[in-house]
Amino acid sequence: MLSLSLAAAAAQAPLNWVDLGLKNYLFAFNTPLGEFQLRWYSLAYLAGIVLGYWHLTRMIKAPGAPLAQRHADDLFFYCTLGIILGGRLGYATFYTGGDTGLPSLWAHPTELLQLWNGGMSFHGGLIGVLLAIAWVARRGGLSFLRVADYIAVCVPFGMLFGRLANFVNGELWGRVAGPDVPWAMVFPGAGPVARHPSQLYEAALEGLALVIVMLALFWKSRARWRPGLLVGTFTLGIALARFTVEYFREPDEQLQEFALRTGLSMGQWLTLPLMAVGLFFMVRALVRPALGSVPPPPA
Repeated sequence: MLSLSLAAAAAQAPLNWVDLGLKNYLFAFNTPLGEFQLRWYSLAYLAGIVLGYWHLTRMIKAPGAPLAQRHADDLFFYCTLGIILGGRLGYATFYTGGDTGLPSLWAHPTELLQLWNGGMSFHGGLIGVLLAIAWVARRGGLSFLRVADYIAVCVPFGMLFGRLANFVNGELWGRVAGPDVPWAMVFPGAGPVARHPSQLYEAALEGLALVIVMLALFWKSRARWRPGLLVGTFTLGIALARFTVEYFREPDEQLQEFALRTGLSMGQWLTLPLMAVGLFFMVRALVRPALGSVPPPPA
């Protein structure tokens, strides 16, 4: 009887992140300047950017491409800068200072450069990428919207890897889960209660689901012939995914009071304009004739 009780108790015990044996770096070694760690989060950024670049070079070989290989090379460089600088500056703007309870990073410029301390904003990175696309498009005389369509197809790769890295790091955990969530997990630094592994929810929705949708639209439909349809689908999809997952994700500690006061988290408020933008571009693309579908005027 005692053994049955112990077995039942063990069966009801929540999963524990520590038992997975994960660590936030692939390998580490000592240098004269201290220990160097190759972190999974850095590798996630690198993998997302490189895979996105590789896929972009495949896309531009298909009929109807609005850019050439030299433009793809420029986008690889400037979008990387946009992701890093935009993500960091966005974090400083949206998640520090004001009512957040954290000292503003804008008041400590040297800390802005300390990327190893963490702190990146998706919305800031998005703005950085848009500025990079605008710069390359203007220099090359390209259509901004059509280039953005092609980039939008590649972004979910990075979202997938980044959210998986968040889980491996044991960070950005979810809200406290009830006993009806058997996959709930105890995370280090989050107390003894089991929580939603919201990083995996984000990886599934913002990453894998959008990868499938965007690849299918590009390769299996004529979406790329409707300027704005791909970027609109991505924008609406990422906004809906983020808004949904925020119900399971623990708000940033410095923004919990803000979420209680407004009824929505900072992440949810920031997705509302994205939903409107995504819908606008989707409707705009669908009501206009597709490229190549209008016959030329008579001679």
